[in-house]
Amino acid sequence: MTLAEEKRALREGATARAGDPALGFRLAGHAMRIPPPSGAVVSGFWPLPGEIDPRQLMLALAGRGHAIVLPRTPRRGLPLAFHRWRPGEELFPGRMGILEPSADAPEGVPDFLLVPLVAFDSGMRRLGHGAGYYDRTLAALRATGPAFALGVAFAAQQVDRVPADAHDARLDAVATEAGILRA
Repeated sequence: MTLAEEKRALREGATARAGDPALGFRLAGHAMRIPPPSGAVVSGFWPLPGEIDPRQLMLALAGRGHAIVLPRTPRRGLPLAFHRWRPGEELFPGRMGILEPSADAPEGVPDFLLVPLVAFDSGMRRLGHGAGYYDRTLAALRATGPAFALGVAFAAQQVDRVPADAHDARLDAVATEAGILRA
């Protein structure tokens, strides 16, 4: 089986592992045990169906004074672009139907990223939705300085092994409703 076939098979089974999005409240409590450093710009994301909801965590981090940026999805093959978002500001459907800040919102460069995923393993490999946006984004950010990648997921999304190659960016840790995992 090729790497692409392994990833596709793992993605197909991932929907069954998704839990109640409301578990994001528990996720936030655990994730706040490893908060970003003071002054860090934090990237969040608006969840898709089947993803744990990180919005409570984003609100808590904004309440601690962190600037929050959300991704705007560029055309395929490019890294994500991040734009400033404040709780309560309007979001708009983007390229993939994901809610995003306005293109007029100020851009920001995150150094602490909340990363969505479909599956993860104990080696901090993640499987996303297959477009490679976060892999390209993390590679670009880490080429210029540190960028902490915190995967956010349901505990049930942990698998024995995520198929990966050299282009697949690793996470620094994963926060779930059950706790924090590190490599």
